[in-house]
Amino acid sequence: MLISFRSFIFVYLPLGDIVQMHAVAGGLGLFSPKLARLQMQSYVIFVIFFCNIISKNNVIEAAATVKLPKNVTVPAVIAFGDSIVDTGNNNENFKTFARCNFLPYGKDLKGGMPTGRYSNGKVPTDFIVEAFGIKELLPAYLDPTLQPNDLLTGVVIAAGGAGYDPLTAKLAAVASLSDQLKQFKEYIEKLKGIVGEEKTNFIIQNSLILVVAGSNDISNTYFLSGVRELEYDVPSYTDFMLKYASDFIKDLYGLGARRIGVLSAPPIGCVPSQRTVKGGIRRDCDEKQNQASQLFNSKLSVEMDHLNKNLPNSRVVYIDIYNSLLDLIINPAKYGFEVANKGCCGTGTIEVTKLCNQLQPAGVCIDDSKYVFWDSYHPTERAYKIIVKQILDNYTSHFI
Repeated sequence: MLISFRSFIFVYLPLGDIVQMHAVAGGLGLFSPKLARLQMQSYVIFVIFFCNIISKNNVIEAAATVKLPKNVTVPAVIAFGDSIVDTGNNNENFKTFARCNFLPYGKDLKGGMPTGRYSNGKVPTDFIVEAFGIKELLPAYLDPTLQPNDLLTGVVIAAGGAGYDPLTAKLAAVASLSDQLKQFKEYIEKLKGIVGEEKTNFIIQNSLILVVAGSNDISNTYFLSGVRELEYDVPSYTDFMLKYASDFIKDLYGLGARRIGVLSAPPIGCVPSQRTVKGGIRRDCDEKQNQASQLFNSKLSVEMDHLNKNLPNSRVVYIDIYNSLLDLIINPAKYGFEVANKGCCGTGTIEVTKLCNQLQPAGVCIDDSKYVFWDSYHPTERAYKIIVKQILDNYTSHFI
């Protein structure tokens, strides 16, 4: 059983509050007054150990599969962007349609309860944080049940529906990347209040920072709504996206982040909803959207390489997930999938977020492990697991 030294420090610091809370609840009444000092020492040890065990995001349940050199540590994972990594930040945002804290979302998570993850189970950040042996699940920063020791090992600040283009988040009524940056600053201040400035700086500098955005810009803001299409052609719009992406990475660097992984846009024209809306009667992939993603990715890759070379002591890494997901879609049988053009939820052609619910008549598929997509926009847990393994195999060394 693994007990994190990081969690030990984190629980120990606010110990006075914990002891006082349990004392009021009668927890200390179990001990004899004659053994007060010994009991307090025992109780302190118990509280630290117990808090490590019961934390829902604790490292105890995470067995590391990524082997790092002895002099390298990744104390936390922090994620920004959209629904691919969001684990519940939109749950209390009743202005947005982009919520999924209801069944059948999350049905395959431990306990079978929805958490705000846009899938049937775990999402990429969960697999990544588990692979590094940090903890089993990466919690949402706005989760009201979040505990101090959860902050020490990372959070998800991403919001489903967001994008590099500020208009994308505005249309979806969710936190934009600039809003997420403000939350990151707040997160850093919370860390300083718990472990001090020196330890906080160490955590931020050595953490793996992930940025996942771009698909909503292309599919929703440009092609579906047509708002940006009135102002830009595809080449100029991808330049527009790129400027915001580059500025965001520079802002993260300015706040102390050094290991920054930036995921590419996916083959968005091949997700089930875009096939339905733009793929014609045969529901083919929409090549216009895929071409826009590819154009943006080519620019993003060059820009991230430029930042990596010009931001001192940085590891800014462009991560290609376009081809990983496309291979699952084109060659599903190669990975044990049977369905790649529809989602498991409902008819699989259009249902996403609120349309994917327990009341819709089509229900869910019998075996979601045979599907690449969970709903009409987001992959299944099994598809995510395959993609994340490829990411870790191909890119982990770039951050060391």
